[in-house]
Amino acid sequence: MATEIRPVAPSLETAQRISRLESVTWRRRVGHLLLHALLIFLGFTFLVPLLWVFSTSFKSPGQVFIVPVEWIPRPVHWSNYVEIWQILPLASYIRASLIVSVLAATGAVLSSLVVAYSLARLRWPGRDAVFALLLATMMLPGIVTLVPTFILFKYLGWIDTWYPLWVPSWFGSAFHIFLMRQFMVGLPNELEEAARVDGANSVRILAQVIAPLCGPAITTVAIFSFLGHYNEFMGPLIYLSSADKWTLPLGIMFYQGRFGNFWHLVMAASTVAIVPVIVLFFLAQKRFIQGIQFTGLAGR
Repeated sequence: MATEIRPVAPSLETAQRISRLESVTWRRRVGHLLLHALLIFLGFTFLVPLLWVFSTSFKSPGQVFIVPVEWIPRPVHWSNYVEIWQILPLASYIRASLIVSVLAATGAVLSSLVVAYSLARLRWPGRDAVFALLLATMMLPGIVTLVPTFILFKYLGWIDTWYPLWVPSWFGSAFHIFLMRQFMVGLPNELEEAARVDGANSVRILAQVIAPLCGPAITTVAIFSFLGHYNEFMGPLIYLSSADKWTLPLGIMFYQGRFGNFWHLVMAASTVAIVPVIVLFFLAQKRFIQGIQFTGLAGR
């Protein structure tokens, strides 16, 4: 005779537990939905100025300030991009900006690696005090040191050269050193100890053990330094006087001030200037995000 199996009704406590789990799951889903909606809204808000720049670069002077905004100009003036290459030495400006930015980023990475390794992995008297002093310099506005720095570079004969724009990066930046140091603190000590057992010195350990593991942090520092110098306006304005040495921000501003507010051409030149930055970010996006994430997790 077959035995009839009847489902056992859940107890009241089990039912209440299931109900609470379903309620928590529903609240989490709603929270994630609202968070994503907020992020999409903020992303679109930050994207609107960039879209306006790109749209304006294809307009005629009479279409720039039309209300409501004409996001897709009719007709599209492709000639704006031809005209800016004819009236501006953009190739020279781009070359100057890339040279300065690459040299500065290289110096920032190398100097930050060395100093951060000393502050994070080596033991020496006064290390913590030096690190605290380094952090304190981040609170000092750059404008405070502007005059003595200018006098120093004038004494060295570096005025109207690119040296003041990239040489200081080879002596370290407090912010970059802090990022690199925080990343190195989170690395396991066993790798370094094993290398010392094999007879490696500190220089070899930094070059062959620590540096390869700091790829995300190196990418982050390189991007921050590159973008900071690529977009810098004040430094080139102070130290450069010859037009053949101008960087992109200074050259575009000079055109805007000398020839009037031809915004369609200014936006076309600005779009050309933005392209290397966008390409750099998309190429290094994954490592950049990893560097920010892992640096924030290192809490020691």
